[in-house]
Amino acid sequence: MTKKNKKTNPALISLINELKKQANEKEAPIWKDIAKRLEKPLRNWPEVNLEKISKYTNDKETALVPGKVLSDGDLDKKITIAAWSFSEKAEEKIKKAGGKKITIEELMKSNPKGKDVRIMG
Repeated sequence: MTKKNKKTNPALISLINELKKQANEKEAPIWKDIAKRLEKPLRNWPEVNLEKISKYTNDKETALVPGKVLSDGDLDKKITIAAWSFSEKAEEKIKKAGGKKITIEELMKSNPKGKDVRIMG
């Protein structure tokens, strides 16, 4: 194994490979960027609060967190948030605000070109 790919979570390895494949096939550099971020050590992954997501996204955008979404602050927009993981409280607040939480994989399938996606973290 190369030093770069020391991940042991099969779901994560699969996602990283799928992101790279999608980036090449669809000529969407956003997916390659996300794959690189997910290859970094877990301790370097971002943890983003809802307050920050709410502050830096627009209504029709999708927020993408290559890490974990935490519940600090409030969400005042009906936006879709894609992330590797969510805290339980964050999930509740997203639902309450009328937003939607999805996996990075779901986002990649529903938006192959990565249009109107804002990377957070």
